[in-house]
Amino acid sequence: MNNQSDKSENDVIALTKDLISRESVTPQDAGCQPLIAERLAKIGFKNETMVFEDTTNLWSRKGNKTPVFCFAGHTDVVPTGKLNDWHTPPFEPTIIDGMLYGRGAADMKGSLAAMVIASEKFVNQYPDHNGSIAFLLTSDEEGPFINGTTRVIDTLEARDEKIDYCIVGEPTSSHKLGDVVKNGRRGSISGELDIKGKQGHVAYPEHVTNPIHLAMPALAELSQTHWDNGNDYFPATSFQLTNIHAGTGASNVVPAHITAWFNLRFSTELNFDKIVNKIHKILDGHQLDYEIKWTYNGKPFITEPGELLKATTKAIHTVTGRQTNLSTSGGTSDGRFIAPTGADVIELGPCNSTIHQINECVKCDDLIQLADVYYHCLVNLLCAE
Repeated sequence: MNNQSDKSENDVIALTKDLISRESVTPQDAGCQPLIAERLAKIGFKNETMVFEDTTNLWSRKGNKTPVFCFAGHTDVVPTGKLNDWHTPPFEPTIIDGMLYGRGAADMKGSLAAMVIASEKFVNQYPDHNGSIAFLLTSDEEGPFINGTTRVIDTLEARDEKIDYCIVGEPTSSHKLGDVVKNGRRGSISGELDIKGKQGHVAYPEHVTNPIHLAMPALAELSQTHWDNGNDYFPATSFQLTNIHAGTGASNVVPAHITAWFNLRFSTELNFDKIVNKIHKILDGHQLDYEIKWTYNGKPFITEPGELLKATTKAIHTVTGRQTNLSTSGGTSDGRFIAPTGADVIELGPCNSTIHQINECVKCDDLIQLADVYYHCLVNLLCAE
């Protein structure tokens, strides 16, 4: 291995460690974005910091031509949990037996470091490349997600600045680097259902209306409803009750309300309006007095085979020798805010087996290879054959 490769490999791990050491628990950025922006500026990127409420975002771009290839990700991390449960301090990156430990190692500071190193290498080797390269980073992906990527996209859309291809650095790999690429995500909608009754003493049922009794048949029907069959890209829509609460704390009191929380993960066969209308129809059929507070988490999106997927799967095979599998499983990501603009969006990152867990970690070799995969994605998309 030549000295140039050795330097690149060391840089990936060093930058990841530098990012992990910054306690960027959502929505704090803790200096991660300025660190990245400084490195990008040295290779010709123009940085634009966008602060919305409590969230810091970075839009960085090199070039003004199309196509625009964007690396997207987040610098914030989830809370650590109990510090005593960690083998090593979560914000003191530590390498043990080839594994890099620390909060954000896999989700997703390792990916961010790999993106930066890949871009540095690519720009140095191909200074006259086609198109433009961009970074879209936020510090609220792990939080409410209302002042981050979605606000940046609104700003870009308002000035007609478009992204053509986007790789989100979420940890998508299951067992080995690159074995899974997310080429879409299911939509997500949540509801907080409040069913009303009449409170009173259990000994006088003629004076009460028990909302628990009223709710059970309706909730059972919702949970057993067939929503769709899915399609070639998505499994069938899933409805899940996540919380049910009722009662005053006394065993001899019929409560006035029962609250049920639920979530649907849905395919492109459905949309928000169809789901809302169907749920109201079911509840109305049970003649309930109710209210629902809806939270629209994100629409489903799919990136069908095309230039981006071709370039990515080729890059993975070049670096790892593996054939990748396409998937739309898992939760939501910020890709849901970028895809509606017309961009092709995929997610590719390291193994996800320890994300959000105590002792989160990632293989150092995987990060080194990931930087190489990202580099080849750039080559495949922005270099004329």
